[in-house]
Amino acid sequence: MSDPPGLTPLREVSSEGFSDGVGPGGSGTSRIEEPQPPPIDRRGGSALAFGVLRADAERTAGFSETELAVLEADSEEPPAASDDFPTRPDLVLIDGGLGQLGVAREVLEALGVVDVALIGVAKGPDRDAGREHFHMPGRGKPMLLEPRDPVLYFVQRLRDEAHRFAIGTHRAKRGKAIGANPLDEIAGIGPARRRALLKHFGSAKAVSRASPQDLQAVDGISAAMAQAIYDFFHERRE
Repeated sequence: MSDPPGLTPLREVSSEGFSDGVGPGGSGTSRIEEPQPPPIDRRGGSALAFGVLRADAERTAGFSETELAVLEADSEEPPAASDDFPTRPDLVLIDGGLGQLGVAREVLEALGVVDVALIGVAKGPDRDAGREHFHMPGRGKPMLLEPRDPVLYFVQRLRDEAHRFAIGTHRAKRGKAIGANPLDEIAGIGPARRRALLKHFGSAKAVSRASPQDLQAVDGISAAMAQAIYDFFHERRE
């Protein structure tokens, strides 16, 4: 049976392949060319990193000097970060809108700090979290981020933590002020005399309204001490 016209006989292809290849009767030289690396401008960062990790004498044989220099520079480790804390931040976030941003800018300028970026973070309409407006000096309209932007989530957490710290500090100071007694500020008034005054008058406010003669009626309060207590409260009123 003869082969169809226009087609090379299969036996000739097989014979030719063996004669030029590594099979029987061949010269031992393969017709398959070794793959060459693509040009340097057509490789991505991952390809460069992979080439660096797998590089050796045989694998880099096809690279030019320029390509090898790029690979070597890409494989160098970045310099270690400094442990020194910077004296100034790169960015200051202000909890508030244009008004708070303007005050913060004036304060920093008065302190000689003019090379730090400022951004005011204000809640959007109806104080709705997720619609924050970012105000920047010299820019008329605020900048908005996408509601699901990770940067927006991060800024919200920073603001919430600042609120938590400020509210906690305010509550602690208020609690301390509520528990404080003005009698403790008077020299010579210790726990015993304070208890005696409060027991006799009922409150520190009543003590502040008492005359020196009324104060002397309390056990342990001399004439000089009564006058000192009277002067303390009346000097504060003046």
